[in-house]
Amino acid sequence: MKLVTYVLDANTPREGGRAGVLLNDLILDLATLGRWAAAREAAFARLSPGSEASLPSTLLALLQEGASAWERLRIAFALASQTEPAHLQSQEGLAFPLEQVHLRPPIPTPPTIRDFFAFEAHVRNARARSGLEVPPQWYQIPVFYFSNTSALYGHDEAIPYPRLSQALDYELEMAAVIGREGQDIAAEQAADYIAGYTIMNDWSARDLQLQEMAVQLGPAKGKDFATSFGPWLVTPDELQPYRRGSGADERFDLPMRARVNGVLLTEANFQEIYYTFPHMIERASQHVRLRPGDILGSGTCGGGCLLELGQERHRWLSVGDVVELEIAGLGLLRNSIVASPHHPE
Repeated sequence: MKLVTYVLDANTPREGGRAGVLLNDLILDLATLGRWAAAREAAFARLSPGSEASLPSTLLALLQEGASAWERLRIAFALASQTEPAHLQSQEGLAFPLEQVHLRPPIPTPPTIRDFFAFEAHVRNARARSGLEVPPQWYQIPVFYFSNTSALYGHDEAIPYPRLSQALDYELEMAAVIGREGQDIAAEQAADYIAGYTIMNDWSARDLQLQEMAVQLGPAKGKDFATSFGPWLVTPDELQPYRRGSGADERFDLPMRARVNGVLLTEANFQEIYYTFPHMIERASQHVRLRPGDILGSGTCGGGCLLELGQERHRWLSVGDVVELEIAGLGLLRNSIVASPHHPE
């Protein structure tokens, strides 16, 4: 399934949004879908007796409810899949054409965001620009930094240019969302903790990042102004045809591409990753509790940013640029750059 957070009015506050599931070109509202299914399917009603809202209204609540909520969703979605689209659209608040909704990040308010540094090619290419080699410590542990959970953007949302920067960059990444609580999780079992995957753009102000990391702390202001996720959260079963390896070595054969103003700049494949998501989960969960809704970013794929490609290939991003990130099986995440209130065009 492909799960979304959507609004009908683009001016809805950023923390707003309702959970939905994609059925062909319709977005089905989860809470309304639950009530609709309960009135038609006895098996569904038995799973949520006495519940006024038999499916939650947010994806974070769906993850927090766990297995029983997922089972109700599977039954309701199967019932909707066997129903004529015209009937679904005739039910108040149930179905909306995809082109009529505005997508927010699938998890608009995640508990945490950890972004890793997991593609060897990216580390090698980026450091080579400064005449550096990959540090030997990189091969010992998967490392990450914590990102800002309150500056998130969804598909087709505008990204304000950070006014202190003159070197804005995109970063093509894949992200995994944790679906169940756990601590000290072994890599061999870690895939069972993943609720789904989405595309991630870890926007980067390279000049700010370089300045702060010169004192060996960060990244911080070079990253915290914006992160994009979307267009939806794809459940692991949909990626089974792309799966390569298992357990700690689970990878996916997913071509990855990035375009700026329609020009193809990045081509890579997710299976080239050095540290898998199970490796990342094992590291992230050491000594601490991972919770439903926590997000783990893969880090940039090889060639997945302008820092690696160099200014001879493409200038830094500017106001008016449109960045499209595409990963097979996950869809396309598009954002345009706009002037911030304090940034001249």
